[in-house]
Amino acid sequence: MLTISQLASYAGVTVRTVRHYHAKGLLPEPRRDHSGYRRYDADAVVQLIRIRTLAEAGVPLARVLELLSAGDEEFTAAVSRIDADLRRQVRELQRNRRRIAGLAAGDSLALPPEAVAYLERLREVGIPGVVVDAERDAWILVAAQLPEQMPYYMELKQRQIADPDVREFYRDLVEIIEWTPDDARLPGVVDRLVAQMEADAPESWQDDPMPDSLAALLDTVFVESVPAARRILALLEERGWTGWTKLGPTE
Repeated sequence: MLTISQLASYAGVTVRTVRHYHAKGLLPEPRRDHSGYRRYDADAVVQLIRIRTLAEAGVPLARVLELLSAGDEEFTAAVSRIDADLRRQVRELQRNRRRIAGLAAGDSLALPPEAVAYLERLREVGIPGVVVDAERDAWILVAAQLPEQMPYYMELKQRQIADPDVREFYRDLVEIIEWTPDDARLPGVVDRLVAQMEADAPESWQDDPMPDSLAALLDTVFVESVPAARRILALLEERGWTGWTKLGPTE
């Protein structure tokens, strides 16, 4: 007869594992001897080795008891079902690994290729990182709500960024977003922005498919993160334009 330590040693597991199998009902607990110790026989060793083998093969402990008591045909069918479950889990893990690997991919984690290309173009023409990051976060919100519209938006943005005046405005934004609402330079900035919008193709603001609710959400981010945002919006409205994300002429 064997002690629990000897049983664990013969089966190649720990005493803690044996107790865990007892708790799960996989390995029956023997009666204690007159000294109060559990004593195991050879059958217990065989049973424990079988449990260990199944567990190491990836069989969930909840299914081990089923296999231990199954006949040959039943065992084969059960193993096939378990194998199918494991294959599904492997596929899910592989998908998760790809998602985790995407964390190192930066922009491409939550944006389509055309948006990634646009952000890369911003960097290539020297747009400061803080502005690029703000653009990225905004487009992540848009892509989540309007994925089918992203090619349209990115084609429009690529055309805009090809304009040297637009690129200069983007570079100046790093300073502008730090200005206070009473900064005397704000009217001039708004005049530049209006001039760019009036020179742009009309479809850039007339056919924007973005829902007003999403535009309002993005405008809220602008208002909450830029001290002079409310003043900029007010100056735009004085000049006949409204909004920020969905900037267009007032009706």
